Amino acid sequence: MTVQPDTTTQGGIVLTDAAASKVKSLLEQEGQADLRLRVAVQPGGCSGLRYQLFFDDRQLEGDIVRDFSGVDVVADRMSAPYLSGATIDFVDSIEQQGFTIDNPNATNSCACGDSFH
Repeated sequence: MTVQPDTTTQGGIVLTDAAASKVKSLLEQEGQADLRLRVAVQPGGCSGLRYQLFFDDRQLEGDIVRDFSGVDVVADRMSAPYLSGATIDFVDSIEQQGFTIDNPNATNSCACGDSFH
């Protein structure tokens, strides 16, 4: 199993400070030190592809791992090209609460914001 750390400043996923803080808080609630935030792209949604964010303790061959203030973010080798340059943020306002993904690779997205093409 090969896990490749992605230390480049361009090309990988970016996790904002607000998102990293929220992920840390959620990981503390889980109480498992070996969990990491996995970001994946799966077929589905009304635009063809959808994002999945979940905690995972697996290490898959070809995983790309980046550290953001002590939070490991992992993408599998199939999802990584779709996520190159994407920024994950956490928004907590009157109008919206949750994680958002700003992806320069998405040419179209749906109104719900959960899927893209």
